[in-house]
Amino acid sequence: MSIRQQYTVLVPFPIGGGHWSSVGQQLELLDVEASALRAAGRLELTRVLETRQQAEPATPSTAAKKAAAKKAE
Repeated sequence: MSIRQQYTVLVPFPIGGGHWSSVGQQLELLDVEASALRAAGRLELTRVLETRQQAEPATPSTAAKKAAAKKAE
């Protein structure tokens, strides 16, 4: 039995029957089903996105780094 994993849609794509996915929609897919969509940047593993969101506040943004560097000059 194959294991399905939960993915979150980043960029909408056709899911069949004339229907499209929507941004933020969560789908349970096999790795084989998701591999091309992940490579195209259309979806990502939900747990990976959650990990990134938790790590982002701890690191300053690029804009904040540039502003600090400009202020130091």
